[in-house]
Amino acid sequence: MKKNDVIVAVRVRPFNDRELRLGSECCVQMTDTMTTLKDQFGNKRDFTFDYSFWSHDGFEVDKDGYSSKSYPESPFADQQLVYSKLGAQVLDNAWEGYHCCLFAYGQTGSGKSYSMIGYGKNEGIVPLVCDEIFKRIESNQDKNNFYEVYVSMLEIYNEKIQDLLEQDPNKKPTSGLKVRQNQKGMVWVDKLSKHAVDSYEAIAKKMDEGYTSRSIGATLMNQTSSRAHTIITIEFKQIRHSEQGRVQKLSCINLVDLAGSEKAG
Repeated sequence: MKKNDVIVAVRVRPFNDRELRLGSECCVQMTDTMTTLKDQFGNKRDFTFDYSFWSHDGFEVDKDGYSSKSYPESPFADQQLVYSKLGAQVLDNAWEGYHCCLFAYGQTGSGKSYSMIGYGKNEGIVPLVCDEIFKRIESNQDKNNFYEVYVSMLEIYNEKIQDLLEQDPNKKPTSGLKVRQNQKGMVWVDKLSKHAVDSYEAIAKKMDEGYTSRSIGATLMNQTSSRAHTIITIEFKQIRHSEQGRVQKLSCINLVDLAGSEKAG
């Protein structure tokens, strides 16, 4: 990324039904960039990150299903706040022509897909980034500027790469797609399909197709966990025509939802 090479954020979610039944106690505290973990003996350890998002409590769900602060001073971090701190910066850097990557990592059921994709009215970083791309394109007033947006989507499952946007099963090799590298060090997935999109609705439809094709399965921690790493790549081209010729800026935005890790013991 442009301003900072790596930005690290953590987020704590509300208790799920299983944890509520067990009468679990929250062992996490957050203050600004500081995250504190405490054990059953009262011992504490502090960790500092770029962002610590408190989404455990202090929220209410409105009639449309969106979760936001239940009172003005609540520390609750909603989806829009997470996007403004992380997704917007990724998009700003991409607009200037930088390649960038955002990925979610954590234990199964920790809320990675919720932060990245969202649920219902609580849209996550990926759809909000896609929506903002086309809003910026539509606001362009310069007739010499042109834009092209392409999307691809793959999963890595059992060490095999599959194209989630390829709907014809006959075109999906049983051994998976191959990763290639040329002499200049450029790496790509061979035969991965790339689809041109001209609106947020078009890219959302493609993502819906991809997510329906994902490999999922029950785990001890989550009954509908994605068992694969999912990577959405948005290829964004900015083309400008002038008397001096044609200038093109290319940025690849990689949005990665990693498969959940199981607890150690």
